[in-house]
Amino acid sequence: MSTRLPILELVVRNYKNFNARATKDALVAYIRHIEAGGKMFWAMAGAMSSAQLGITLAPAIRAGLIHGLSVTGANLEESLFRLVAHHSYKDFPNYRYLTKEDDTKILEQGMRRVTDTSIPEDEAFRAVEKVIVPMWTGATEKGERRFWHEYFYELVTSLGPELYEGNPEECWLLAAAKAKLPIVVPGYEDSTFGNIFASHVKLGECSASIAKSGIEYMASFYDHYRELSSGAGCGFFQIGGGIAGDFPICVVPSIKYDLQQPVKPWAYFCQISDSTTSYGSYSGATPNEKITWDKLTETTPMFVIESDATIVVPLLLSALLEYKASPDEAKALIASL
Repeated sequence: MSTRLPILELVVRNYKNFNARATKDALVAYIRHIEAGGKMFWAMAGAMSSAQLGITLAPAIRAGLIHGLSVTGANLEESLFRLVAHHSYKDFPNYRYLTKEDDTKILEQGMRRVTDTSIPEDEAFRAVEKVIVPMWTGATEKGERRFWHEYFYELVTSLGPELYEGNPEECWLLAAAKAKLPIVVPGYEDSTFGNIFASHVKLGECSASIAKSGIEYMASFYDHYRELSSGAGCGFFQIGGGIAGDFPICVVPSIKYDLQQPVKPWAYFCQISDSTTSYGSYSGATPNEKITWDKLTETTPMFVIESDATIVVPLLLSALLEYKASPDEAKALIASL
């Protein structure tokens, strides 16, 4: 086994069939797309930031393997929470056996459980609130308007290292902000800080207009997609389902039919989801269905990995980082398939 490509070689040599084969094929196609000069856009649903995906996602952003993101408001803010309050998180590995009384005690401790871990209210929500609310009130006074993620970009890059509890090298939000990655955050109102923002709007302390809308996100994303898809095109890598994936993938048919302008289709598609394929379920829809919506074409490399993203994504990202560090050796390994 290669000492420089242990994860890549593990996948290439061992992942031969079923979901393992889909994982290997998606990885190899990702590498070939990047090798051809293509870009890759990621959509991230679920609670991946609380699950510490930043351990591999942040290095991948710095390595130029990810060129844009669509994330839920929860994933956006929870990357920041992990940076400023990491030591105050509590884990509950026996979460399957918790009773209602156990969860009530967790609530009384000021913790908000996310499966087997929990976000500390005071150290995360309230600490960040003290910084971001003055940003909102200042924007209200000045009549400024920004996209939701721009407030978080400014906040995370302005924090002093003395405020870090988590490893800044593992904060994907910080990596994305430094790289100035284009981000869309559809439905950001459905997040803790979306709720906090709404409360300050209701109290008359902030103007709702200081946060640009989802419609403005799409209007801006038209231009970002054209830039990303120039050359070898832009791929779409999706974790989970819901609005984080559904919103940005629609940019292609919207440019084509609504703007009535030429546009390149997505050049690659991979979805990692444990949602069972079912009627009417976006999360469980097969890629073929997207052909009928003109989001993908019959020649688009398409992959569905029906597995747990917290297991599969770090594996894929680790292999991609190995490729980036030793591209010639990686290409030789892939060529031996």
